[in-house]
Amino acid sequence: MTADGRAFGKIGSLGWGLVGFLSAAIALFSYRYLLGIGPLAPGIIANLYARPFLYLHIVGAATALLVMPPQFLPRVRARMPRLHRWIGRTYVAGCTAGGVGGFVAAFGSTSGLPVTIGFGSLAPIWIGVTLMGWRMAVARRFPEHRAWMIRSAALTFAAVTLRLYLPILQLAGLNFLSAYRLTAFISWIPNLIAAELYLRGYLRIRPRVLAMAA
Repeated sequence: MTADGRAFGKIGSLGWGLVGFLSAAIALFSYRYLLGIGPLAPGIIANLYARPFLYLHIVGAATALLVMPPQFLPRVRARMPRLHRWIGRTYVAGCTAGGVGGFVAAFGSTSGLPVTIGFGSLAPIWIGVTLMGWRMAVARRFPEHRAWMIRSAALTFAAVTLRLYLPILQLAGLNFLSAYRLTAFISWIPNLIAAELYLRGYLRIRPRVLAMAA
């Protein structure tokens, strides 16, 4: 392998490692709501449908986010296919529960109609994309399975991009409520667009980088 190839391989490893770290950190931090351990966001606690739907969303989405990164590692798929399948079932269950809980909780948001529309739209799309990926796996149509799961992962990762955009938008001058309303859309729509661009071949990444993140 050339020095250039090794450099891109290291970038891919570091990038996917960062994805895994952020996913695990946000997932584990989110579980605090189930235990009532602070700090807990007042606006989230005040959601009209916090019990049980917001908590269903939290446990489902956090679990999906936690188990998602290893599913894209080639070594896991190739050497431990049974583990890959069981983690996949856990992921699908987490996305489904998180999506159902999130859809209902969106209508109980204390942050206004934009948040209801933004997150209320994300939930059924997330569920539908994930179930399509599961259906393709059951049918053993693995290229399609991989494509749908890339879309699903992009939507699952919205839990991370949401928390990245919020402080950036506030530093840019928006107050918290305005920033939160905006992230109800930009936390997931650009992720899904990026996934589509990648799947259609518009995002060109060196093969070695893809191997680390596929």
